[in-house]
Amino acid sequence: MQKEVKTEITKEKLIAAAEKLIANCDDPFKVTSRQIAEESGMQAAMINYCFSSRENLIYEVFHRYYKAALKDAHVEKILTSNDSPKDKLKKLHYLVAKFLIENHKLTKAITNLVLFERDLSEESVSYGFVKEHFNGTRNDKECRLIAYEMSTMMQLIIYRKDDFKNDMGIDLEKDRELKHYIDMRIDLLLPEATA
Repeated sequence: MQKEVKTEITKEKLIAAAEKLIANCDDPFKVTSRQIAEESGMQAAMINYCFSSRENLIYEVFHRYYKAALKDAHVEKILTSNDSPKDKLKKLHYLVAKFLIENHKLTKAITNLVLFERDLSEESVSYGFVKEHFNGTRNDKECRLIAYEMSTMMQLIIYRKDDFKNDMGIDLEKDRELKHYIDMRIDLLLPEATA
């Protein structure tokens, strides 16, 4: 029990140090394990012990910002609304995309981890709404794949938002264009049932 408490204290110190360093830099990739260790008063080896990697620690900082932002964005109101599953997805993806754009330097730092190393067996919020939208007309595997494609493509496009603006002429930093992009993507992936 004592070891677990010490580990949690160490984790919190490392997270606080990483958060402080990230907030004061242009590129979170340039925040080194040595800098985090020095700022936290811990040994650099504790980063791997507690988080398996520096990237996982940076993801934890991102994830905390993300959870706080979504809580403040009244996500619960969207989740419990009478909107269709498709409309709930549009609203939720808009909030997430807005957060990713507003925290772009942190988004860029965690994109590799999210796209290439995330545990795909973890339940996706989108999956439940995709499944509900198709109401049995698509099997479980198809619904999981659609939900995965929906979130990963958004992550990738936001990662490359400047190229997207230059090459496609869509400025995702403008609310109306971001909303239009999200609506278009979800409409493409979740067509209405045909009679």
